[in-house]
Amino acid sequence: MTENPLLPPVGEGEHPFAPYVRILGRGKRGSRSYTQAEAKAAMAMILRDEVEPVQLGAFLMLLRVKEETAEELAGFIEAVREAAEPPADFSVDLDWSSYAGKRRHAPWFLFAVQLLADAGVRVFIHGAEGHSSGRVYTTDILRALGHKPAQNWSEAKAEVDTNGFCYMPLKAFSPKLAEIINLRPILGLRSPVHSLARLINPLSAPTVLQGIFHPPYAPLHQNAAALLGYRRTAVIRGEGGEIEASPDNKLRVFRTETFAQDEPLIEEQFWPAMFARRHVKPDEISADHMQAVWRGTTHDEYGEAAVQLTTALALYETGRCSSQEAALQRAGELWEKRNKAQFGALPG
Repeated sequence: MTENPLLPPVGEGEHPFAPYVRILGRGKRGSRSYTQAEAKAAMAMILRDEVEPVQLGAFLMLLRVKEETAEELAGFIEAVREAAEPPADFSVDLDWSSYAGKRRHAPWFLFAVQLLADAGVRVFIHGAEGHSSGRVYTTDILRALGHKPAQNWSEAKAEVDTNGFCYMPLKAFSPKLAEIINLRPILGLRSPVHSLARLINPLSAPTVLQGIFHPPYAPLHQNAAALLGYRRTAVIRGEGGEIEASPDNKLRVFRTETFAQDEPLIEEQFWPAMFARRHVKPDEISADHMQAVWRGTTHDEYGEAAVQLTTALALYETGRCSSQEAALQRAGELWEKRNKAQFGALPG
């Protein structure tokens, strides 16, 4: 077999993945980061189960110590996207990742997704759950609100066609990646998978929103999005690490736009806080309370503002509104006109 000059050579008697471990583990002077092509090839081998468990552990932790580059993230994501194989006739307007889970405030962003769907924005949510204790995950709340996660691409498309949005767990379209995320309690550390999962955008939506915990990671996500050629990407420090704009704080948005000919636009924008003082977090996260707020039988100042601000951000980033002011006004109108009978728990 002819060797690919863009990939590391395999020594005689060596495991094919050994060169990828060696690149990262040669020490301070000998090690280096992967090229984008090397990162793609390494991840493709992992997704095909061509890597020994000890090699996978070494790969993940060496990357964790070194910290991944934008080129590495882009290469990893290219491999995941190719392996996902979504149907060609399934398109959405907005890619929405949900991997963090919530523990302080309820996942109000789910109501923002519903308002966006009501406005004609097709939304694909993907995520994982259960990898960190003490958190409430999207699957749990969606089930309580009457929405069942899609288990394959056919179910996902039918859900978006019918309801305007769907939630598809990572394990349904990339089981190996989901398995790696669940190694966190074993390894004791997050891995690059937690970053790359947010950027997969398997349906090639023209707009990608991301929520992160740590703002210093935002430029990494911006540059990876530019390398992947995503049309428009917006990264925020979302409440709990989810895509949820906190109305208590000034919102900093790390934006990337790519164009056919010109250099990508990488910039920051700010949205003002909606309140002068921070709200006290609730004692618990309750789907019943969320339903009551949606139905208008009770009010939650923080929650209602979070829904509208998050909706406004998405309307602006998808180009539905040309200014922050117009987006906030439209979000308020969608909230006031919402179908209050929309949500109900799944039977059983």
